[in-house]
Amino acid sequence: MNNLESHSFINYKKNLENLAIVRKRLNRPLTYAEKILYSHLDDPATADIRRGASYLKLRPDRVACQDATAQMAILQFISAGLPSVATPATVHCDHLIQAQKSGPEDLVRAKKLNKEVYDFLASACAKYNIGFWKPGSGIIHQILLENYAFPGALSIGTDSHTPNAGGLGQLAIGVGGADAVDVLAGQPWELKAPKYIGVKLTGKMSGWTAPKDIILKLAGITTVKGGTGAIVEYFGDGVETFSCTGMATICNMGAEIGATTSVFPFNKSMVEYLNATGRSEISDFANLYHDYLSADKGCEYDQVIEINLSNLEPYVNGPFTPDLATPVSKMKEVAPKKGWPTDVRVSLIGSCTNSSYEDMSRAASIIKDAEAHGLKAKTLFTVTPGSERIRATIERDGFLQTFRDFGGKVLANACGPCIGQWDRKDIKKGDKNTIVSSFNRNFTSRNDGNPQTHAFVASPDMVVAYSIAGDLRFNPMTDTLKGADGKEFKLKPPHGIGLPPKGYDLGEKVYQAPPEDRASVEVAIDPKSDRLQKLVPFKPWDGKDPKNMPILIKSFGKTTTDHISMAGPWLKYRGHLQNISNNYMIGAINIVNKKANNVQNHYTGKWDGVPGTAKWYRDHGHKWVVIGSENFGEGSSREHAALEPRYLGAFAIVTRSFARIHETNLKKQGLLALNFKDPADYDKINPSDEIDIVGLDKFAPGRDLTMVVHPKDGKAWKCPLTHTFNKEQIEWFKAGSALNNMKNIFAAEKAARN
Repeated sequence: MNNLESHSFINYKKNLENLAIVRKRLNRPLTYAEKILYSHLDDPATADIRRGASYLKLRPDRVACQDATAQMAILQFISAGLPSVATPATVHCDHLIQAQKSGPEDLVRAKKLNKEVYDFLASACAKYNIGFWKPGSGIIHQILLENYAFPGALSIGTDSHTPNAGGLGQLAIGVGGADAVDVLAGQPWELKAPKYIGVKLTGKMSGWTAPKDIILKLAGITTVKGGTGAIVEYFGDGVETFSCTGMATICNMGAEIGATTSVFPFNKSMVEYLNATGRSEISDFANLYHDYLSADKGCEYDQVIEINLSNLEPYVNGPFTPDLATPVSKMKEVAPKKGWPTDVRVSLIGSCTNSSYEDMSRAASIIKDAEAHGLKAKTLFTVTPGSERIRATIERDGFLQTFRDFGGKVLANACGPCIGQWDRKDIKKGDKNTIVSSFNRNFTSRNDGNPQTHAFVASPDMVVAYSIAGDLRFNPMTDTLKGADGKEFKLKPPHGIGLPPKGYDLGEKVYQAPPEDRASVEVAIDPKSDRLQKLVPFKPWDGKDPKNMPILIKSFGKTTTDHISMAGPWLKYRGHLQNISNNYMIGAINIVNKKANNVQNHYTGKWDGVPGTAKWYRDHGHKWVVIGSENFGEGSSREHAALEPRYLGAFAIVTRSFARIHETNLKKQGLLALNFKDPADYDKINPSDEIDIVGLDKFAPGRDLTMVVHPKDGKAWKCPLTHTFNKEQIEWFKAGSALNNMKNIFAAEKAARN
C-alpha cells in the first residue's frame, strides 16, 4: 500500500471478487463510490444493500488518527485487551501545536507542553504496531495523501476532513474514535448505506478561479446539511482539467456539506501525483484496474448537480457558516448590506485544505506581482504548510522567502488557527473584525475564540489578494490597486505549477515505525496526570424506562461540535475524560435566556454552567436529556461530544435531526440519539419540563419510542420519537457502550473456545 509498511498490501483481486458477487445480486451499473464500498463488504453474498436504508458491514484498508482524537481511541483500544492492531494504522501529531510566534519556536514549545501526550502516543504506537508521525510532520490529511492514499481504497480516520484522500480516488470517511477501535480490533465497521450525489463538472477553470471555488459554490447550493447521508462523486470532462491536489481540496471541504465522503475517479492527475510522491508502482498497478476505478456507464445518482467550470468565478463563504456563499463580484454590495466589517485584519493561507505545492506557487506568483509594484501585505499574513515535505520543498524553491519578504509569518506544519490553536494578539475578545482564510470551517469563535470575528473562507489566491488590498470588497478581476509609484494597476491572474519540477524534498525525518520487538514496550501513562486518564467502562442500561428526567439545556439555533465540546485550549484534555467534560455544551445557546453556559438547575433553581449542572444531576441520581434543533452536532468528528454527556449522566439527546458522525458517536457511547417525529414538537418543549422515555422494553429497529412530557404547570402530553438504531446498535445501548458490547462478544468467544 505504501513505502513505509512491509505488512500492508493492495488487494484489488479480492475487491473484484467481492464486487462480482454484488454485481450478480444488484444487476445494474454502479457508481465509482458504490464499487469501492461494495468491494469492501464483510459478506458481499448476504449484505443488505439498500441506498439510504440498510447498514453495511465493511472492512476498511486502514485507520488514521490525529493526536487529539487518538488519545481516547487508543485508551479505548487498550481497554479491549488486545496485543496488536488488526488493521494498518497511523497516528499523526498535528492538533496540539499552538500558533504563537513562528513554526520552529511554536514546535519547541508544543513538544515541551505536550510531552506526556506525545510520549503516551509514541509508546502506544510502538506497543500496538501503529505508525507514528511526530509533531512537526504535518497535518494528518496531507500526510495520508502523500504517503498512504491510493485509488480504490477504503479508509477511516478520526477527523471529519479525512475525505481529503478522495482526491486520490479513495473513499476516506471521518468517524469517531469508537468506530476506529472496532476496526483496529479486527471487527467490521458499520456504515448506513449512503445515497449518491453526482456532481458533473464541465468546461475548464481559468484566471482567478481555483478548485476551492468548486466546493465553495457547491456548499452554497446544498447547504451544510445537503450532503448528509450521501457520498458526493464527481464526474464529467471537467474532472480531467485540474490537479490531484485540487481534487483533494474539494473532497476535504465536502465535510462542510455534511457528506459521508467525496471522491474523484482515477485519472491522469492521480498518476502524476503518485509518481511524484515515489509511488509509481502503485500508479502502474492502478492502471491495470482502470475499469474498477471509475463509474459504470449508465450508473444512476440520487441527485445530480452540474457546475460549468468555464463560468465559475471565485467565491467567498461566510461568516459563521461555510455554506453562505458569495461570488467575489457581489461582495461589494453584500458586505455593507449585511454589516460585515470590510477591513480585513488577518489573511491566512495553508491548512490541510489548501497547502499543496500548486497552492503555494500560485500564492507566490500574486505576491511577486504586487511586490513588483512596491506593495506588501496590508493585513497580518500567515502561512501554514500542510506537511514537512511541503515545507521543505517550498523553502528550497524560494516560496517561503517570498512570503516572509511580503510580511508573512510561517507557522508550524500543523492545524494551528484552523482549529482554534491560535494565540491571537492583534485584537481583544469581543472586537468585531474580519479574517479571511483558505481553511475549511468558519463557525463562530472557531479560529480565535472571539465570537465577533467574521471568518470567511476562500481560495489561497483570493486570500492573498485580500491581504494586498486589505478590503473585503476588493475584486482582483475588476479592481485596481495603487502601486508605490502612485500608478494604478491590476493584479495579474495567478499562475502555478501542480508538482515541483525538482521533485519533493522530504525534509527532516518525522516518522517513527513500530519496532520489530514490541513485547518489552511499556505504554506511558502517569496515574497522576491531568491530561491522560484510563477509562472506566460505562454502566449498562438498567432495563427500566427513565422517568421525570430534567432537561439540562434546550439549545437554540446551530449547535456544532464546537459548541458541544470546544477545541482550542481544551485540546490538552482530550485524553482525560473527567477534565474535558468541564467544557460540555459551554458554547451552546440556552433558548431561555439566549446565553451560553448558563442554565437553571431543575431542582435547586440555581443558575450555573452547563457542566456543573450536569454533574449535580448525575451525583444526585438524576438522568437527564438535551433538546436540540436541526443538524445537531455538525462539524468535527470529535467523539468527546458524545463521551462527555455519557460521563456526566445523560440518557438521551432529542433533536429535530443529527449530523451523521455525531449521531453514530452518541450511539457508540450507549446514549439514545432520538428525533422528533414531528419537528414542530421541538417548539412545544419548555426547558422546565420533565421527560419520560417509554417503550424501551420493545426497543427495535424502525419502531418509534414515546416521550412523555410533564410540564411544570399543566397536563402531560406524549410526543413520538423516531430513531435510526439497528439491532446491533440497540445492543450497544443495552450493554452501556459499543466497547462494552465488543468486550462481551470477545468474552463469549473465549468461553466458547475453552
